[in-house]
Amino acid sequence: MEIKVNFLDNLRLEAKFDDFTVVTDQPIRYKGDGSAPSPFDYFLASSAMCAAYFVKVYCLSRDIPTENIRLSQNNIVDPENRYNQIFKIQVELPEDISDKDRQGILRSIDRCTVKKVVQTGPEFQIEVVENLDEDAQALLMGAPEGGSLTYIEGKDLPLEQTIANMTQILADLGMKIEIASWRNIVPHVWSLHIRDAASPMCFTNGKGATKEAALASALGEFIERLNCNFFYNDQFFGEEIANSEFVHYPNEKWFALTEDDSLPKGLLDDYCLPIYDPEGELRGSHLIDTNSGRRDRGICALPFKRHSDGETLYFPSNLIENLYLSNGMSAGNTLAEAQVQCLSEIFERAVKREILENEIALPEVPDDVMARYPELVEAVQALEAQGYPILVKDASLGGQFPVMCVTLMNPRTGGVFASFGAHPSMHVALERSLTELMQGRSFEGLNDFQPPTFNSMAVSEPNNFVEHFIDSSGLVSWRFFSARSDYEFADWDFSGSNAEESDGLFQILADIGKEAYVAVYEDLGAPVCRILVPGYSEVYPVEDLVWDNTNMALDYREDILNLHRLSDEQLRDLVDRLEESQLDNYTDIITLIGIEFDENTVWGQLTILELKLLIYLALGEHEDALDCVEMFLQYNDNTVERVLFYRAVQAVLEIELDEELELDDFIFNLRRMYGTDTMTAVVGSVTGNVRFHGLKPTNMQLDGLDKHLRLIESYKKLHAARGAKL
Repeated sequence: MEIKVNFLDNLRLEAKFDDFTVVTDQPIRYKGDGSAPSPFDYFLASSAMCAAYFVKVYCLSRDIPTENIRLSQNNIVDPENRYNQIFKIQVELPEDISDKDRQGILRSIDRCTVKKVVQTGPEFQIEVVENLDEDAQALLMGAPEGGSLTYIEGKDLPLEQTIANMTQILADLGMKIEIASWRNIVPHVWSLHIRDAASPMCFTNGKGATKEAALASALGEFIERLNCNFFYNDQFFGEEIANSEFVHYPNEKWFALTEDDSLPKGLLDDYCLPIYDPEGELRGSHLIDTNSGRRDRGICALPFKRHSDGETLYFPSNLIENLYLSNGMSAGNTLAEAQVQCLSEIFERAVKREILENEIALPEVPDDVMARYPELVEAVQALEAQGYPILVKDASLGGQFPVMCVTLMNPRTGGVFASFGAHPSMHVALERSLTELMQGRSFEGLNDFQPPTFNSMAVSEPNNFVEHFIDSSGLVSWRFFSARSDYEFADWDFSGSNAEESDGLFQILADIGKEAYVAVYEDLGAPVCRILVPGYSEVYPVEDLVWDNTNMALDYREDILNLHRLSDEQLRDLVDRLEESQLDNYTDIITLIGIEFDENTVWGQLTILELKLLIYLALGEHEDALDCVEMFLQYNDNTVERVLFYRAVQAVLEIELDEELELDDFIFNLRRMYGTDTMTAVVGSVTGNVRFHGLKPTNMQLDGLDKHLRLIESYKKLHAARGAKL
């Protein structure tokens, strides 16, 4: 994690990281102002809070109340060496907690990350650089000792060279990549989380049988998502990019909207159109680019080559971001390697969907086949030793597809997690299934999955597949666990060179009647491909283009960002449009308009319901405001401070709407209940003297929205690199 420090007045310092700001000072006896804790005080507090966090996680996973658990820490200083200290952590537990859970809580404290780092002994490296912002040296692992090279199946270059090449690409872009966390809780299963230090919203996860394989995986995913603009999906690029020569790629093409709003000629082809517009409802205005919002330019479309004949066709960027998410994109050392990975993921997700939605029971992988892969057997045995039954299944549907499945059952919660992996090699497909199962997860994280169900409608519901795609947290049918499988085990093998495997995977698509469209991006220095398989690789249903399109943001973005400048007439128009839209009241404004607000602010928590509430208050429409307040307090999960604000608003509105009540009769006790500052804001909001309490003014230039501005700065690096190739 990158922490940037600013020097304030006297001895005060300000540290900024992610979306947080921490201010430190020194006691008056040390010539400070005593306005904030010292850096060392924060350090001491961090270990106590880290210990308490692990206690909380343990208790939450076992439904143990924490109200009567108390924890404290004291540091005992050696009088002869003040750097030699004992951190004494004490925990007070209620009598009704069992001996087993008492020991479990103590073991959880022992896992405190701060404690482990201190005990291991961090290494400090101090250096001078010419410019902190331009120093883009990646914060990754050091070079391997002895110059050894590691080759793994499916990679055309050794892992060490892959890591070096991809690290250099990111450094050349000016991106400082840092490793935020590692996981290795069972043998031969590694995962990590990496991110851009300047814009932590740009992050990826990697997985593999070794730490080097996991790091190469994470870097490859980072580069693929950069090249395919996935980090910036649905987000407003800002006015500078929106008005530039190109928005996404130099080879993009813009199609003007037609007078009757029909789809412009030259978009897509006769194969795609019936898939994306089965009911004839799709209009050109549905496909306006969300990121730029340039209605006047029309539809921004990107070139893809049809695999069957090499012809170039144009797909609206809006269509891609609405339907495909990250499905069908990959980076590699060579284009063939990237295509194999890309197509493998497409098959993995499509076959997974078919199996889950149709409640197919899969055959077990025989022991003699598993014995070929002793490292995978060891990992499975380690999980089972922790009390998690593991099912290893052949998901190839009788040898048709290169897909495997590893399923974990959790007797502690009754939950299950079906993890799928695909690759022309059964070994790699199994390894990916297993590493995906544990990617980024602790044992406590395995308590989050849902129990199986016999409700077929719940399993086949489209949003269930979306949940499986995002984090595999969707429902699985009990029928999936039947010992009577719907297919015989197939000892399949689609492996060969990457070029042969790529051709073979494309042929499988052709055999099932699917056309593929391929875009290749090599400008940054590593081959990246994006493959669309219409009617097969979509994540969201095609009707979302008409009914739930991300470019609905264009109907609201400018008005909401300029909220404080709108006249009453404009506010009335905005709230009427929100009411008529039938949008879910609990949709957050971040999602609605494609702006990343700091989640720790009122903007970051703001929903459509609360926005309407604030507009009604500004317009003096108290009955509508009261209706919104009651809904807000009944269902909204907001900060304690914000909920108390609206409880006070509710009280004042009810007083104002009751002809027999006078606010002056209640204001004294309302102030005692909610505080003078809160009541000043509440009364001002109800009378109209305070508008949009808690929302700091901003505009289309995104003033004050540092989180989104950091995201745009990240994209500008990518945009500039693409522009330099013109």
